[in-house]
Amino acid sequence: MDEKPLSRTASYAVLHEGYGSPGVAATVGLIRDGDVVVVTDPGMVRDRALILDPLRALGVAPEDVTDVVFSHHHPDHTLNAALFPAARFHDHWAIYQGDQWDERDAEGYELTPSIRLIRTPGHTREDITTLAGTPDGVVAFTHAWNRATSTGDAVAVDLSELSAARQRVLAVADIVVPGHGPAFVPDASTPRTPV
Repeated sequence: MDEKPLSRTASYAVLHEGYGSPGVAATVGLIRDGDVVVVTDPGMVRDRALILDPLRALGVAPEDVTDVVFSHHHPDHTLNAALFPAARFHDHWAIYQGDQWDERDAEGYELTPSIRLIRTPGHTREDITTLAGTPDGVVAFTHAWNRATSTGDAVAVDLSELSAARQRVLAVADIVVPGHGPAFVPDASTPRTPV
């Protein structure tokens, strides 16, 4: 599927590099584009300071975060959402803020011309990926991979959907920020088909 090109005005940072053993912690990301400040997957971490301290070091207070995106609804990706009291919250089918629940499909939803959500099911049926167009390329915050070397996904609901999600992400991304590991630049060794 051809993706509409993103503008390239966003910047990004990894606030916390996740892991899967021992324990579990999500990779938490930050995307900024103009007045829009997005945190991705503020889930389980050993200590909330592991999210808040890097955020503050980048000059962002929790109240400055305008949007939080959940790649999916597992607790390891959502548990610390309440750290951001002014944010709108995005998932696969709606935007939530205060007592408002506004339904919309995540597919193609643009937070800005440089930040877009796309559906990438496989790990769960509802998985989405956040794409950020930066001056250095497109960055994908996704759970299509747990880590750069993930050949499989022990809890995936559909490996064929996950394979298609990986192909879709690789068609547009220059950098991948996986669900539980460091960012990586995809190359020929990047696992494309989960087993």
